[in-house]
Amino acid sequence: MSTWATDRLDALVCGNVVLPPVTQTLRLGMLDAWGPGWIKKSWAPDPQLLNVDGSLLGGYIAALADQALTFAAMTVVPDGMVFRTMNLSVTFHRVGKAEPLSIEAKVTSQTRQVISARAEFLRPDGKLIAEASAQQFLQPMPRLNTGSDSDRLGAFGYGGGGEGSGPFGA
Repeated sequence: MSTWATDRLDALVCGNVVLPPVTQTLRLGMLDAWGPGWIKKSWAPDPQLLNVDGSLLGGYIAALADQALTFAAMTVVPDGMVFRTMNLSVTFHRVGKAEPLSIEAKVTSQTRQVISARAEFLRPDGKLIAEASAQQFLQPMPRLNTGSDSDRLGAFGYGGGGEGSGPFGA
């Protein structure tokens, strides 16, 4: 069944969506593939985003984690619901460098109020550099005196692409 969230994920995979300002500024990129309960994306760091020694800033990995875990939650969020990140944890195993990353996230559990997800960040050689987990708090979609779900979501920063601790960016 198609929902606002799965429609947004499809648009991200096809590349026919305007990325929200936060995604453009942070250069977080789009999405490669998704299915119920999982997402995959590849990402290559822009040289301007690296530390002096060529390593990735840990907080930047956290922003990518929030995006990937948000995308994973979007694959299962019930229609008529939205969510916010209520917890984000990142564990670093190796230093990230100026090389492409493969990011995979999957939903690990879901209740009436919380979606939990886990993500892995892999170097081209398959070695794990970081893993992350998040819990997303579900709530009913905000109701405004506007017509469509897109209008309602856009008024709250949803659907039009806010992400990070918001759910629906690119």
